[in-house]
Amino acid sequence: MAKPSAKDSAAPARFETAMAELEKIVAAMEAGQLSLEESLENYRRGAELLTLCQGQLQAVQTQVKVLEDGLLKDFTLDAVGARVRPGVRGGAAGFDDAGVDVADSDDDRD
Repeated sequence: MAKPSAKDSAAPARFETAMAELEKIVAAMEAGQLSLEESLENYRRGAELLTLCQGQLQAVQTQVKVLEDGLLKDFTLDAVGARVRPGVRGGAAGFDDAGVDVADSDDDRD
C-alpha cells in the first residue's frame, strides 16, 4: 500500500468509511508486501482510524443509553404481532386482542 496522501490523513466523516479504510490497511499489512516504512505509516493510520471508530461507537452507545433510560419502553408482541404488556402474552388486562389499551375507553363506563 502506498503512503497515505493528505486526503487519507483526514478523519473520515462516517464510521463506515473509517472501517473500510481500516480493513484495507489490515489486508495490506497481512499480505506482507509492504516496506518497513509503509508498514509503519499504515500502522499509524490504522491506530488513528481505530481511535476514531472507538470514539464514534462510544458516542452512539451513550446516545442509546440515554434513549433507553428516558424514552424507550419495553414491550412484547403476541403471536400475531399485537402489542401487549411486558412479560404478558395475549389477553393482558387493560388491552384488547389487538393490544390496544382499553383502560381509558368510553366502553368501560356504565
